[in-house]
Amino acid sequence: MQIGKSIRLERIFNRNTERTIIVPMDHGISVGPIEGLRDMREAVGDMVQGGANAVLMHKGLVRCGHRMEGRDVGLIVHLSASTSLSPFPNAKTLVGTVEDALRLGADAVSVHVNLGDETEARMLQDLGDVASCAQGWGVPVLAMVYARGPKVKDEFDPETVAHCARVGEELGADIVKVPYTGDIDSFGTVVDGCCIPVVIAGGPKLDSTRDFLQMVSDSIRAGGSGLSVGRNVFQHKNRVRLVEALHKIVHEDEDVDAALAYIGE
Repeated sequence: MQIGKSIRLERIFNRNTERTIIVPMDHGISVGPIEGLRDMREAVGDMVQGGANAVLMHKGLVRCGHRMEGRDVGLIVHLSASTSLSPFPNAKTLVGTVEDALRLGADAVSVHVNLGDETEARMLQDLGDVASCAQGWGVPVLAMVYARGPKVKDEFDPETVAHCARVGEELGADIVKVPYTGDIDSFGTVVDGCCIPVVIAGGPKLDSTRDFLQMVSDSIRAGGSGLSVGRNVFQHKNRVRLVEALHKIVHEDEDVDAALAYIGE
């Protein structure tokens, strides 16, 4: 592996555990300035304080609070976008380049692909093109790959999720983000079919902190490499403590009860 890519990956992954806690903050383009992301300096600061390994955001947000005096965290610049106002919200388009991300000091870039969408072909081409460009610069690529389209009956089906992970791997991503399949055994098959780190998405905001922590813990036990979760983290009522609890599960192999007690729930 290129030395530059190795160095950048170590800014995203804990070098001892080879796992990561990524907090996506790219929701503003999709749904606007939602709760938890109105003050970006505060949001990023809380994630850093809690011990997140990286945050993920669009290029224009980096100036709004990523680098703060005395604090640092890995930066992933997201290159895909669509809005909930569009008649085709699952059709992601590229809105940035690898070079844009490098100029901002990013450690990695990310691309979103929705398999099964009518515009799947273009999204696959975008991921392939970005991966080729990023390889030339030694920049890691995170592929967010989901199954969302007219023919998709269940986006959490283990075979479907394994297909998503494999697409990210085969098109040149260095990390792939997919939905959790619901249990350790089935998610283990997803991880086994992929030779790059697999991290889980958060999905809709969960009502139960325990359920969220259990999902993360189970994904780690299945061989996953951590999480890339937004709303279930930055919208939590005690988000700093939550990230600290996630750190204990992901990097210290704490059990869910101990992590939950740490939050005070």
